[in-house]
Amino acid sequence: MVNMAIVIIQDMLAKGTNVCYNERKQAWELSIMAKQDPISFMEFKRRFSSEEACRVYLYHMRWPDGFVCPKCGHTSCYIVTTRNLYQCAACNYQASVLVGTVMERSHLPLEKWFWGIYFIGIDKRGCSSMQLSRELEIAYSSAWYLTHRIRKAMADRDSNYQLAGLIELDDAYFGGPGTGGKRGRGTSKAKVMIGVSLDEAGKPQFLKMDVVNNLKGETIKAFANEHIQAGSSISSDALRSYTVLEEDYTLFAKAFDPQEDPEHLKWLHMAISNAKAFIDGTFHGLGPKHLQRYLDEFCYRFNRRFFHKQIFGRILSSCLATGPLTYAELTR
Repeated sequence: MVNMAIVIIQDMLAKGTNVCYNERKQAWELSIMAKQDPISFMEFKRRFSSEEACRVYLYHMRWPDGFVCPKCGHTSCYIVTTRNLYQCAACNYQASVLVGTVMERSHLPLEKWFWGIYFIGIDKRGCSSMQLSRELEIAYSSAWYLTHRIRKAMADRDSNYQLAGLIELDDAYFGGPGTGGKRGRGTSKAKVMIGVSLDEAGKPQFLKMDVVNNLKGETIKAFANEHIQAGSSISSDALRSYTVLEEDYTLFAKAFDPQEDPEHLKWLHMAISNAKAFIDGTFHGLGPKHLQRYLDEFCYRFNRRFFHKQIFGRILSSCLATGPLTYAELTR
């Protein structure tokens, strides 16, 4: 940490900045904070009060041991002060703290990004694009694009992990009520596969949700292969399609009847109920096109529910670890 504080101050000196005591103190504090420690509203407001403070913090998160060229791996650089770029002293590649991240080529100031992540993370109910537009004083379209890029980062981070051990597995249906439509598995609502892992005490650990086209055996098997570690034990209802899982998993299939056996798939259906309340309460229902991203956000929150006070740092870290999402990709 001491070395990082020195690096930050050296960067300030390289820019021609007169590094006074307060600036040295700010550099030191920012380097200490990079462990994703809990942060209050007032502390957040004080620490990230400028573009430079946000940029220095991102620099530390990307290069905790000092600059490393993304192209050749060299560790020395010159700073292009007019464009906030770091030019490699060996290959002349120019890197920024945002290149290769979901924030790349964003026209929003870093302060807006930081506050957007903070507002989205701090409220367990989520934050709608309309609300974010008002809070950040930006256009609704900009807020909508911002929230979807953050949700992509959440999804990409969770995609690195699989459920393991004892898994509850079932399907559910999301969407507004139709007129004269079928109910149950014949409905026209969006079909979603859900898996939740349990610990040794039978309490929920981690959650996965995927929008699927159908509930055929091959679809269920594809969901399991992607999200559930081979050899795990799966508890499901008695839908015949689930029998394909017997090849790679230990399957316990039983008709779902909460009155006869209230413990069967209890935690999974509680998660489904909470996910529907999350979507209907904050976002007032969704069409199928972008439903997956909102489910990704719900799962990300659920999987980090015991780290709520650290959620800002965790989301920001996810944003740095995932690649860009263009507006064209999002809307096509």
